[in-house]
Amino acid sequence: MLPVGKVNPYELAELIFPQIKSRDEILVEPGIGQDGSVIELEKGVLVLSSDPITGALKNPGWLSVKVNANDVAAMGASPKWYLINLFLPKGSKRSDLKKIVEGVQKGCEEMDISLVGGHTEVTPGLERTLVSGAMIGTAPKNRWVSASDAQAGDKIIITKTAAIEGTYILALDREEVLKKELDESLIQKAQNFRQKISIVTEAITATKSGEVHAMHDVTEGGLLGGLHELADASGKGFSINSNDIPVAEETQEICEYFNIDPFRTISSGTLIICTPLEDSSKIIKSLKKEDIKASEIGEIVDEKEVREMDGEPIEFPEQDELWKVF
Repeated sequence: MLPVGKVNPYELAELIFPQIKSRDEILVEPGIGQDGSVIELEKGVLVLSSDPITGALKNPGWLSVKVNANDVAAMGASPKWYLINLFLPKGSKRSDLKKIVEGVQKGCEEMDISLVGGHTEVTPGLERTLVSGAMIGTAPKNRWVSASDAQAGDKIIITKTAAIEGTYILALDREEVLKKELDESLIQKAQNFRQKISIVTEAITATKSGEVHAMHDVTEGGLLGGLHELADASGKGFSINSNDIPVAEETQEICEYFNIDPFRTISSGTLIICTPLEDSSKIIKSLKKEDIKASEIGEIVDEKEVREMDGEPIEFPEQDELWKVF
């Protein structure tokens, strides 16, 4: 039986990917670690990606725009057009639908994205609202990147901190529980992590500042899951140091309360960047000029079986830590 949450990518590689038939204009096909697909046009490329919101109970519409835009931006493209499917449980009110769509529109307006279509229904058997979106963006032919081109010796940079999205979701959806033990000001700061969830600015900044071999948006499975996915896509390994991975105080407190690992917790808002040694410092400086924290946490290695933190092997997370709470 499959566990709750994002299906293990190795299951996808066995059950789904072999059935997919490609076409000549598809430059990046579905695969482990790929944030989306790239389609060649006469001028430039289209980048397409799709992601659901299943764990967040509050503000799922706004969040769906951000996480889908992140996938497109992580491939070096500018997100432009959004489609959304809304599945509401029986008993939902008109006001519930209106609130979700208002969140979607707010997210689109914040990034100059147009909502161009979708589907809305009340679905029997659901316990909560499910949101599934698809983002379309564009990039010049020579400017897009993927998760599959990391090179041995590349430095691994991450932006901001670990478990950003998980911190935000838990602070928002489990606020009353957290108030019993944690300071309200800390919870409020954690709720303000919504301002950190987009990676569009850092993705654009990184590709303009130096040579970027690969990027990957950190979602379910957290930072460690994202590193495994990128390594699989590139056929490489990685070695990182836990002391170099920044964890915000709010994240540390909330994760300790729920007894979950911030390195294995969903973290939209954290971007993994793989770049040659000579470009690492340039990219970090450029990101800091944009007031975006960036940290070098390790490097890509040629031996694809090497997946280690602090010299110890780490396995792919079978399930995101957030599901332990929900």
